[in-house]
Amino acid sequence: MPSVLNPVLKLVEHNLHEVRVQDERLLFHVPSSSLFALDDLTGSMIDALRAEGRSAGQLVTQLGTLFSPAEIEETLRELVALELVSDGSETPHALPKIDAFPISTVVLNVNTGCNLACSYCYKSDLAAPSDGKKMSFETARDAVEMMLREAPDEKRYHVVFFGGEPLTHRKLIGQVVDYCEARFAELGKEHDFVMTTNATLLTDELIAWLDAHDFGLSISIDGPQAIHDKNRRTVGGFGTYVTVRQRAERVLARYRARPVGARVTLTTGVTDVEGIWDHLKNEIGFAEVGFAPVTSGDIDTFNLSPSELRAVFDGFKTLGEYYVSEALAGRNIGFSNLHQLITDLHEGHKKLLPCGAGLKMLAVDHQGKLNLCHRFTGSDLPTFGNVKDGIQRDALGKFLSIRLEREGSGCATCRIRNLCSGGCYHESYSRYGDPSHPVYHYCDLMRDWVDFGIAAYSRIMAHNPGFIDSHISPRRPR
Repeated sequence: MPSVLNPVLKLVEHNLHEVRVQDERLLFHVPSSSLFALDDLTGSMIDALRAEGRSAGQLVTQLGTLFSPAEIEETLRELVALELVSDGSETPHALPKIDAFPISTVVLNVNTGCNLACSYCYKSDLAAPSDGKKMSFETARDAVEMMLREAPDEKRYHVVFFGGEPLTHRKLIGQVVDYCEARFAELGKEHDFVMTTNATLLTDELIAWLDAHDFGLSISIDGPQAIHDKNRRTVGGFGTYVTVRQRAERVLARYRARPVGARVTLTTGVTDVEGIWDHLKNEIGFAEVGFAPVTSGDIDTFNLSPSELRAVFDGFKTLGEYYVSEALAGRNIGFSNLHQLITDLHEGHKKLLPCGAGLKMLAVDHQGKLNLCHRFTGSDLPTFGNVKDGIQRDALGKFLSIRLEREGSGCATCRIRNLCSGGCYHESYSRYGDPSHPVYHYCDLMRDWVDFGIAAYSRIMAHNPGFIDSHISPRRPR
């Protein structure tokens, strides 16, 4: 029986994940989302403990012919500190309490109206432009002031314009930009304007104005004409590809503030990731192309089937291989999904929650109510206060704490738990009727994708780390 002074040590398997890249052993440290190259001693120690639990003394005896006792003991202390090795004692588990909400991003749902009638749209409050409910300037102003009250110590604030189609309320956007630029300058704060648009209302004058005010722009476009026009249509039922492409090309020819990206929605029957990327990147000229696969939309007929979703991820990996080969030559092909994953790995992001919704970001509807995110405006999910009275802290804190609690869920020991964090709230809500329910239906695909990203990142770091300095680290807003 082991001595209490020399307890049996075991690996904490759910805190580590090994990935092999060529002949190199890499350790993905799950709690911190960090990546390490395994040296001979650490690798040998992990192998020994994986085969059977051992005491520190037994490890010294087993490995002592190759390494000194001091080296073994030092490495063991490091592994214990990283929570990769345990003596079996349990750490008390307490449900985290959230009572601070440093909101640095507000999403302004400036108009529920939209000049398109995309068949797969998830927006519960969507209306035709003539029926759209427009946000007042007073509500938008109060949203900005609420953000400043909740997070007075932030260095940079983000204002996102959303809809409907946000440019159907161009007047308000101009008023908000004028107000924010003066207000943030008065406080000595940095700011960031962001908009996703269907591009149909962009004019040369408006493009120049957005450029002058340093907007981060994304354009919704689903690929070549046959794919795009399948779902992205006018209220009268006509395809919009020709108009969107013409307007997008005018933006790309004139815009200097920031790179302009394309946002692609993948629905059933659409899995040609490489072909869509090639069209949008090489034919039209977008700086980045990001893909959003639909797996739990409100309208089931648009959801990708399991086999289609697998085909999408296979396409991601094929395009990812090209991303790596070009990165090794110092070129960025603008594949946003892999680019963001590599950014998360490089910066060691540890996501205890799926995204910043509710904690760093809230969406404001036309009435000034605070929604978890822009996808929930107009839905049945209760709101969490309003811009006048502020956040309902108890209700929002309770909601986020429930999602933080992983005990008893499949997320508790999952190796990508701090990169995925259970998946999108709205996807959970659409599929399970519960935004706190983890999204389980493509966990295996996500784990495989993260493994691919780890391997991709390690290859780039090993053979061209300058790519990271040039294309990953500077990716944040100016």
